[in-house]
Amino acid sequence: MFLISLTTLESYAILYEWQIPPHQSLLISNNNILVYSHILTKLDLAKNEAILYESLLKWGESAVGELSVHTDIHRRNIYDSLNRLIEKGLVFEIKGGKENKYGAVNPNKLKEKIQEKEIALGKIMPDLQAMFINEPVPEAVYIYKGIEGWKNYMQDILDVGEDLYNIGGKGAWADPRINLFFTKFVKEAKMKGIAFHILFDGGKFNIPPGILNEGERTHKFLPKEFSNNSAIDIFGDRVVIFSNINGQNIDENATLTVIVNKNVADSFRMWFRMIWSLIP
Repeated sequence: MFLISLTTLESYAILYEWQIPPHQSLLISNNNILVYSHILTKLDLAKNEAILYESLLKWGESAVGELSVHTDIHRRNIYDSLNRLIEKGLVFEIKGGKENKYGAVNPNKLKEKIQEKEIALGKIMPDLQAMFINEPVPEAVYIYKGIEGWKNYMQDILDVGEDLYNIGGKGAWADPRINLFFTKFVKEAKMKGIAFHILFDGGKFNIPPGILNEGERTHKFLPKEFSNNSAIDIFGDRVVIFSNINGQNIDENATLTVIVNKNVADSFRMWFRMIWSLIP
């Protein structure tokens, strides 16, 4: 057994919070297992393209027949995928001999492609922002779901820029899958002066670092007998109702029902203050 060192692709996997399936663990035996194709598919490569590119990196210049043996992909499908990889500038063809061979371009090409996309997006971002309607919607109801839904909801907190009041908090923000986003979130929230007033669930909670103000009591605990798997956030004109959460992680099936209504938000804030005043 040997431990694969942290590569550029793994670094991007961490940066963009991609999840490597358990069966593709970085601890592998010295055999023909391909461990990075899952990450490569996040870089606009189809599944077969990702497998073939990693195969060429691992075993070097290969003919189609050799690639078919290594990957269990049908020869006809290999030709199609190789042609697409050539068009993307990731593979080159070597003509000669009984059968042409193919080789992989330096993996730095993948970094170049990511940088090119970032540059392209940066050029049009001002126009996209100008088209975006920032005016608050008077009344609306919509639903976020899963990890990306949580990130959207956290970004809403920053965009609204007002104090947050929570009932039944579990501290699911400490979920390691959003560590990078959460760190940036806390930093920006402090810059904007956003305070967090939290009535933690008394039965199960996990306080994520950085959200509680020092020297000021901005959190209390609900009685344990009222513990459940839901919670409510109130900030600005928003009320967010959570389902399927606990103190350890964010359930992929968790839903966040967002109500945009100032009167409703003001009412929930009033009820929060009432509950707060009743807890020692």
